Amino acid sequence: MERNNTIMQFFEWHIEPDGSHWRRLQELAPELKEKGISSIWIPPVTKAISPEDNGYASYDLYDLGEFKQKGSIRTKYGTRQELIEAIAACQNVGIKVYIDVVINHKGGADETELINVIEVDQENRTKEISEPFEIKAWTKFTFPGRKGKYSSFEWGFEHFSGTDYDEKTGKSGIFKILGDDKDWSKHVDDEYGNYDYLMLADINYEHPEVKKEMIEWGKWLSDTLNCDGYRLDAIKHINHYFISEFVQEMRKHRGDDFYFVGEVWKTHLHACQKYLDHVDYQIDLFDVPLHYKLHQASNEGSDFDLTSIFEGTLVNSHPKNAVTFVDNHDTQPQESLESWIQDWFKPSAYALIFLRRDGNPCLFYGDYYGIGGPEPEDGKKEILDCLLFARYDKAYGEQHDYFDHPNTIGWVRLGMKELKHSGCAVVIANGEDGEKRMYVGERKAGETWVDFTNSRDDQITIEEDGYATFPVNGGGVSVWAYHPKE
Repeated sequence: MERNNTIMQFFEWHIEPDGSHWRRLQELAPELKEKGISSIWIPPVTKAISPEDNGYASYDLYDLGEFKQKGSIRTKYGTRQELIEAIAACQNVGIKVYIDVVINHKGGADETELINVIEVDQENRTKEISEPFEIKAWTKFTFPGRKGKYSSFEWGFEHFSGTDYDEKTGKSGIFKILGDDKDWSKHVDDEYGNYDYLMLADINYEHPEVKKEMIEWGKWLSDTLNCDGYRLDAIKHINHYFISEFVQEMRKHRGDDFYFVGEVWKTHLHACQKYLDHVDYQIDLFDVPLHYKLHQASNEGSDFDLTSIFEGTLVNSHPKNAVTFVDNHDTQPQESLESWIQDWFKPSAYALIFLRRDGNPCLFYGDYYGIGGPEPEDGKKEILDCLLFARYDKAYGEQHDYFDHPNTIGWVRLGMKELKHSGCAVVIANGEDGEKRMYVGERKAGETWVDFTNSRDDQITIEEDGYATFPVNGGGVSVWAYHPKE
């Protein structure tokens, strides 16, 4: 039988910029496979504006750490050859690799151009606040270090819809680039009136040359690295018709199982559903609404009604399209979308995404190994290993929920005959100590179950009718399952 799949986001914001990360992945791949990791999401692989940049200020999409550009040959994470070897190491042990692709904007242009723009209101990008005027913009990309290898395409202002800096005056703002039939895309998120513009030089997907080049690049990247899928960055700012076309063309090229998960950072479920409608359910989305429910639960403690934890979430409404997560690189302390889930609740949050039937859960590197930066934290590898084991070995079969108390909830997985000793009972409390009497199946009668989180020492015998009472410590989670006696 097929085991449960688990994605791992293999980076955090403050990974040391010493070029060792691809080697680290290559070394850890066998261990991660043993823990039950089935796919890895790796950070942007393309050359950014500096060797310290995480890859989201994208410069040259064809430079994977091969050319002397922007201060180094390697990227923050290593060289092209080290990347290829790391991906192969993952695939050799049966781990799929998804690459983070940043195709909304470009930074670090090689030359300036004199262009005509109109400044728009930062709070309402549909509102023009100037007459047309000329700026000196960093919009010309010639990639002199690469010298046309892999692609001779050079970028100019005509390929962008907006920029944010005038070299002539030193003025910053949001400048809409003028030209024939040029405007913000109508097929983007409507926050700030129109959220086509995010940062740097904004790629114009209304331009036929741009669409052709980016689809060709997507195919080139997947062939060069032989990867298994893409994580699409910041797609609420990109024309959703292009995203649909990009996905279709990639799957024609690589096969129907080439995987896509998109970042649409919207807190409300309706916005996520609307995006899935736009792209005809061809991709999965990160369950941002669930992340914020988990964040709220961690902040409110016993005042939060645990029975409502899945209300208004993508995994509840569209389980087949939901990639569930607890935290990521953007939600870390002092980062752009800071919403870090408190320590005490993090094991419960992971139980909620790992041990249930629905969703495709993603483990964050920073939660597992720890985070750096101004507020460093140690990782929670020990408890997360327990939950990963329970996901891989126990969390199968029918699911029955016992969401009948605001401070203590539970659920059971009844297991599958094909997997001996599978099945589990999970209890979470956000207040005082609690317990749940739950049914785990008459065929489990007489078995002794223990808490795989090691937070309780009890040994519980399943009763003849298949029921048992499963306790949990206040503010904690317990995962009860059969454990053979030594």
